[in-house]
Amino acid sequence: MTDSPEDQSGTIRFGWEEWVSLPDLGLPALRAKVDTGARTSALHAFDIETFGSSSAPKVRFTVHPVPGREDLVIPCSARIIDRRTVTSSNGESEMRYVIASTIRVGDESWRIELTLTDRSSMASRMLLGREALKDHITIVATDRFQQPRLSWDVYNTARVTAAAPNRSLRIAVLSREDNYSTRRLVEEGEKRGHTVEVIDTQRCYMQINALTPEVHYDGKRLPRYDAVIPRVGASITSYGTAVIRQFETIGTFCLNGSEGITASRDKLYAHQLMARHKIGMPNTAFAASPKDTLSLMRLVGTAPLIVKLLESTQGKGVVLAETKKAAESVIDAFRGLKANFLVQDFVKEAAGEDIRCLVVGGKVVAAMKRKGAEGDFRSNLHRGGHASVVRISKEERESALRAARAFRLNLAGVDLLRSEAGPKVLEVNSSPGLEGIETATGKNVAEKVFEHLESKVRPTPVRRRIKTENEE
Repeated sequence: MTDSPEDQSGTIRFGWEEWVSLPDLGLPALRAKVDTGARTSALHAFDIETFGSSSAPKVRFTVHPVPGREDLVIPCSARIIDRRTVTSSNGESEMRYVIASTIRVGDESWRIELTLTDRSSMASRMLLGREALKDHITIVATDRFQQPRLSWDVYNTARVTAAAPNRSLRIAVLSREDNYSTRRLVEEGEKRGHTVEVIDTQRCYMQINALTPEVHYDGKRLPRYDAVIPRVGASITSYGTAVIRQFETIGTFCLNGSEGITASRDKLYAHQLMARHKIGMPNTAFAASPKDTLSLMRLVGTAPLIVKLLESTQGKGVVLAETKKAAESVIDAFRGLKANFLVQDFVKEAAGEDIRCLVVGGKVVAAMKRKGAEGDFRSNLHRGGHASVVRISKEERESALRAARAFRLNLAGVDLLRSEAGPKVLEVNSSPGLEGIETATGKNVAEKVFEHLESKVRPTPVRRRIKTENEE
């Protein structure tokens, strides 16, 4: 017998155990037992869960590729091609999902079928059955490792992450509305091979305990999602953020966290947070029940002034008081209603225009200029304003990024004004709409959202060194 894994006739020699890789599943090194007595190959898998449509069902599962290393977990997903009963050597039968994957051994690669089952009690994480063995493979039953040997060390490096396939994800969009933004997220996610489910936030309820926290929906426990995209309306902020906190407790990645959403919806806290991070904004004053209206106005400056309800959204509850007398009347009226409000100076040079910067994953991916309808100082698109693409300055870009970081938001719509003193941030929106900015800029913002999600939930290799066994 020569030392070559392939003889002159082109026959490949396999021992009773070989090193293989499954690149489609992001598994660069596995030790497989070769068993010609088994028909179908099998892969060790746990947390097996189906998802996707009935016409194209998928399965997701996780793998411990290294025996004895329960802390090293590689998430995988694949399309289901069959479900069949497999009988083991001890006579026990089990219904298993069947998937297909490319196998690579040395310089050779080909497609095989694999059943998914728990092999945690087995020495080999994979079994190579006779259907996976090509015609020109000869089995040397008395020896091991006739093919090139691999190493567990590959799981210590960034190479395993770089080589990982685009794993199909199961994603929930928390939304009560069938609007453009929700539809675009579903459309873009499915185009990228993911399963995206829209969940009505108010129909979620929670089991809260230390050991098994869960989120339930319509009488059933919700499945394990790879990520959650919150689209929580302002009217249900309190309950919506409670649901997001529950997902965070479970360990699900949330595109925007509960703390950031809460801070962005509380206009008083939001301005205090921006002030703490030294982010430029209009001069702002607040008091619960000032005895002297004039004193409150003097903290901000001279008329014209903006008086803004803390609960205002989409420009509602925002009033421009052009004179000192008008400002006093508006403040007195709000106070009479026992409403909480802010008073801000009016940036005249903005001329009824503001800039919306869309930040995704620490990058400004799109920006538009919004101008209010004729005679309206508010630039909200919901109030008849119109939008156009705009080129922002380095200072404006940095202001938007700093604001998103201050609120710890991975997706944020940062609204700012162009003033003589530089950009002034008006608001940080944790649930920005996609229609206006995609239409105005022609950019695929939903795609950027999924690119960020995919980068955050990609399997991360264990950095601790794995000791290579002494092989015979």
